[in-house]
Amino acid sequence: MLIKNGLVLTESGFEKLTILTDGGKISGILPADAMVKYSGEVLDAAGSYVLPALTDVHFHGCAGHDFCEGTAEAFSKIAEYEFSQGVGTVCPATMTLPDETLTAILKSAAAYAKVQPKSGAAELVGVHLEGPFISRAKAGAQNAAHIQPPSAEKLKRWQAAAEGLIRLVTIAPEIEGAAECIRACAGDMRFSLGHTQCGYDEAAAAFEAGADHVTHLYNAMPPFTHRFPALIGAAADRSFDGKRVYAEVICDGVHLSKSAVRAAFSLFGADGVVLISDSMEATGMPDGEYQLGGQKVIKRGSHATLTDGTLAGSVTSLYGCLLKAVEYGIPLETAAKAATVNPCRSVGIDGFYGSIEVGKAARFLLLDISDLSIRKV
Repeated sequence: MLIKNGLVLTESGFEKLTILTDGGKISGILPADAMVKYSGEVLDAAGSYVLPALTDVHFHGCAGHDFCEGTAEAFSKIAEYEFSQGVGTVCPATMTLPDETLTAILKSAAAYAKVQPKSGAAELVGVHLEGPFISRAKAGAQNAAHIQPPSAEKLKRWQAAAEGLIRLVTIAPEIEGAAECIRACAGDMRFSLGHTQCGYDEAAAAFEAGADHVTHLYNAMPPFTHRFPALIGAAADRSFDGKRVYAEVICDGVHLSKSAVRAAFSLFGADGVVLISDSMEATGMPDGEYQLGGQKVIKRGSHATLTDGTLAGSVTSLYGCLLKAVEYGIPLETAAKAATVNPCRSVGIDGFYGSIEVGKAARFLLLDISDLSIRKV
C-alpha cells in the first residue's frame, strides 16, 4: 500500500510524507513530493493526521467481555472493538484472582496469540499482571481475598504458562519481598509500582531494584504532599535525575482532574507519560450491571463503580482518553506519543510497534484534521 498526502507523526512532530508498506511492514518513508512508481493500492490521506495505531498496556475489557474470561471468544471480541477504536496493539490486564485462575487465563492467552487474526483486530502482544502482589489497603476494585506476598517463583511459573507474554507486573513496593522479587525477575518482565500505600524510601528502593513504571498515577496510592512525597515524589525525582520512569495516566475525565493530567506531563515529560484506558467490559455498552474481577460493577454514563461507590476502571477507550488529553491542552503530538511509542517502550515492544519507521508494523490510525474523528484504522 502507498499512503500519500497525510500529515505523518514522526519523532519531530507532524510532517507531510509518503508511506510505503509491504507484507505488514513499513517498507519506505519518502518526502511528499517524491516521484514514486507504484502499481498497488493507494490511500489518499489528505486532510488526515497519520498516527501509528494506538497501544493500550492497561485495560481489562470492553464490548461486554473481560480479558479474565480467558476464552478465545472474549479475546476476539475485545480485539475487534479495540481495533474499531484505533488501537492496534494491546497488553490487557488481569485482576487479583486465585493462582489456578490466573494460570488458566495466561495459557489461553498464549494459545490465542499464536492464531490471532493478522488484520481487523488489535494484536495481543503481552499481558499486564495487575496483582496479586498489591496492598490490601489500596486494593481499589481488586478482590482483596486473593492478594498474596510477592513470589519470584510464581511469576516464573506464570511466565512459563504465558509462554513469555507477561510484559508488566504491578507490585506494591512496601510488601515484604517486593524488591527481591523485582530483582529476581526484572530481566524477564517489567515492574510497575501501584495499588500501594508505600512511602518515598520504599518506592525509591523498588526503582533501584529494577521497577521503571507507575500504575495509574495518583489512583490507588498515597497523595503527594510537601513533607511526604511517597511514590509520586520518588517517581518524579527519578525522572528529574534523568532515569526513565513511565507514568500511566487514566485520562478519561473521571479518574483525574485536568490539572492532575497536565501536572503529570510536566513531571514526567513528553517521553514519560503513558496514556491508558483502564477500561472494563462495560466500555462500548449501555448503562447497567457488569462485573470486574468477580465483583459487581454499575455503569452510569461515563462512570463505572462498585456497589460501594469505588471507581472500578473506566468506560472510555484509549482513543477517548487521547481526545480528552488534547481537550485538556496537551499538544496532539505529545498526547499521541503517550498513546503510541511511550507505552510500547514501557513494555519493551518498541522495536516493531509504536512509531512510523521503516521496518516497523504497518498499522495506522488516520484522524480527521478538523475534529480528530477516526477516518480509518
